[in-house]
Amino acid sequence: MLESTITESTLQFLNTLKINNNRAWFNDHKKQFKKEDDSMKIFFNHLLVKLKIHDEIERLKVFRIYRDVRFSKNKTPYKNSFSASYARSGQHRRGGYYVHIEPGASFIATGFWNPEKHDLLRIRKEWEIDTVELVNVIENSAFKNTWGPMLGEELKTAPKGFDKEDSNIEFIRKKQFIFKINFTDKEVLADSFADQLNESFKTIRPYFDLMSTVLTTNLNGESLLD
Repeated sequence: MLESTITESTLQFLNTLKINNNRAWFNDHKKQFKKEDDSMKIFFNHLLVKLKIHDEIERLKVFRIYRDVRFSKNKTPYKNSFSASYARSGQHRRGGYYVHIEPGASFIATGFWNPEKHDLLRIRKEWEIDTVELVNVIENSAFKNTWGPMLGEELKTAPKGFDKEDSNIEFIRKKQFIFKINFTDKEVLADSFADQLNESFKTIRPYFDLMSTVLTTNLNGESLLD
């Protein structure tokens, strides 16, 4: 069904676009792009309905295929992918969901990509005190089998004000706290793909719950929200 699957023609279009990434070709194939774009928007909205069953979603953002080349060395005008993000509702719900569809390079990601300065410090201060809850979440078998290890950029040594010999330094030195799952084209085209994404995102919730608590309280556990 169109509303619940990604079609092979979508991946074929993206493959052809990658080879012909120029405005002349794109303008000649605008009608086909519109068809594939509409199909992907239907898919992203279909996934939104599933996510809303178990989470509060504030908005769906479908990213445009047009690239901003002003400050990029890559001057190709179009992305070779369709992607979307889902923002959770309310100050007390932190984290979000991201879906990236690209032939041979599709993935979903979630977590905290580039936390604001004060959020990053708050997270590090929490890990300086204790990482037992975090480890219990990310080492849970269902979680680990789905998402694998925590990814993201990290410092080579301890951040300023922290002890490089701290037993929790592997988490304290991180600048990003993200998880990612890659998918083959065969998996992307499967009838069950939307369900697979939804179930994967559902599995991340204990991590979101923990991080939401950390980022909305002080080190004494007192709420920072009005």
